[in-house]
Amino acid sequence: MREQILAVQRMQEYIEANLEREIRLSDLAQVSLFSPWYAYRLFREQLGLTPTEYIRKLRLSRAALRLRDENVRIIDVAFDLGFGNVDTFTRAFFREFGRNPSDYARSPEPIPLFIPYGVKYRELRKEKRNMPDIQTIYVQPVHKPERLCIIKRGMRARDYFPYCEEVSCDVWGILMSMRSLCGEPVCMWLPGKYRKPNTSLYVQGVEVETDYLGAVPEGFDTIRLPEADYLLFQGEPFREEDYCQAIQAVQQAMDRYDPTVIGYQWDGDNPRIQLEPRGERGYMELRAVKKIGK
Repeated sequence: MREQILAVQRMQEYIEANLEREIRLSDLAQVSLFSPWYAYRLFREQLGLTPTEYIRKLRLSRAALRLRDENVRIIDVAFDLGFGNVDTFTRAFFREFGRNPSDYARSPEPIPLFIPYGVKYRELRKEKRNMPDIQTIYVQPVHKPERLCIIKRGMRARDYFPYCEEVSCDVWGILMSMRSLCGEPVCMWLPGKYRKPNTSLYVQGVEVETDYLGAVPEGFDTIRLPEADYLLFQGEPFREEDYCQAIQAVQQAMDRYDPTVIGYQWDGDNPRIQLEPRGERGYMELRAVKKIGK
């Protein structure tokens, strides 16, 4: 992988670790191992944002999550995340999300949070990497209640990367701003009965209560999913650069698994569910099952 890509990745990681402190271009240059001028140019070329713009967007998104989930004062959030005063924070928040922070804290609605993606992962898609052939895959039953799912459909996508090309990765930022029954957004492969003509098999969404009365973002649909049993397949923790291989290992194990040994059969009437691949917990995917004979 090119040293320039790794330099930008190191700058992203430094920003993530020091978001509540003052971050200077000289700090970023130091971790990049390049001059300030060249570090700035690399950052902007690879991410489409200057370091200042990137840091501001990330801080505002973290602020929004705190206002949504915590009983905190706006002044505390502003100062904790490096804004000089409440007025500056309020103006920046409004420019980013179209709402005042006080209004958002009282009534959180879906907003486009900024989700930073590491630049090195785009390069890793182009590289062939090897992982050990033998891995432990954990399997456990999970019961999901009846729920509503707010989804964004694509056009023809059958998995993640084509989906992002069709609808953009910004969808995840909107979903992250919404409270979810399972604590995080989900990706799903939809059975035919949940698809509309000329729409994608693969979608991203968020599971909410059946009596959800909040806003549905423009361009999103809702589907009602029934109470269902699932088997959760979870792989071992993995290095972030090995995420493609970690996904493949779990999916291959799932394809080989015979649920009849525990009294189940596959249920093709319910969506297959993918959770965000995170190295520290291992890749996780859920596949619907039903008791044999039902």
